[in-house]
Amino acid sequence: MLLTMRIDVEFEGHGGVTLRGWMYVPEAATDAVPGVVMAHGFSGVKEQGLDRYAEVFCEAGLVALVYDHRNFGASDGEPRQLINPWAQARDYRHAIGWLAGRPEVDADRLAVWGTSYSGGQVVVLGAVDERVKAVVSNVPFTGYPGVDYENAVGRSDGIREALFDESGRGLADVGEVMGPITLVGEPGSDQESMFGEGDASDLFLGTDENGVSSWQNFVNVQNAVAGDPPWDPGYSFSHLVVPLLMVVASQDTVAPADLALASFERSPEPKQLHIVDCTHFAAYDGEYFDSASVVMRDFLLDHLAR
Repeated sequence: MLLTMRIDVEFEGHGGVTLRGWMYVPEAATDAVPGVVMAHGFSGVKEQGLDRYAEVFCEAGLVALVYDHRNFGASDGEPRQLINPWAQARDYRHAIGWLAGRPEVDADRLAVWGTSYSGGQVVVLGAVDERVKAVVSNVPFTGYPGVDYENAVGRSDGIREALFDESGRGLADVGEVMGPITLVGEPGSDQESMFGEGDASDLFLGTDENGVSSWQNFVNVQNAVAGDPPWDPGYSFSHLVVPLLMVVASQDTVAPADLALASFERSPEPKQLHIVDCTHFAAYDGEYFDSASVVMRDFLLDHLAR
């Protein structure tokens, strides 16, 4: 096990927005090493479990960049608490470029890691960004029921074009906003929420090691369910050109397990599936985290080796 250090970092994302996070670096590394870019899912901030994954990867000899999405946590961006999946995926591309330019990192050995909502974003990136050499998709949002992904000629190309649209008038920049949406049930409140109580509340309402959290219990969304093309990573799985590791929670109803497994079947080789027998939010902790994080570590080492 290597000693690691965590550095506060910031870099420029899409449209000049400053994104902030942590870079984990193996202290004993003497040569440039592989790197992995990581961000949280729907509304999550980096303190909600991502540090533990990054530590596992860094202790194995990888540099890990963990950052907050625009409009959330420590990152800049207005309006606050706004999710736009196109802008978030564009920021991933900026994060890849920033990490590739670090002297500690081998720019030819980079992976992307995403979870839940961003678990779909990294699949899109693996299909369109040639800098990405491996994809780890944890309990991912993979698309919608009833969509014919087998016969979707041109959809992946349309997603690529929309993601790369630098006009300032594309889906990463403009579109109708929906919300606010309350995310989890809070003690003493009878307000309806997206995820209810239980595992979701345990994750989202927790605090960091200092007893604080930047997470807020609402979001607004832009171009997440509307737009042409629609944001739907389901169209990208069959177009992956790099190795995929998918972790699926067998009891997942938030990012339904049956849709994830169907998406995995459409993905080309090489690919690897790891199933944890739990619900969506339970996958971030305890024995399920322990088993999945080791599988992720070994997958990254295998596919980012020289």
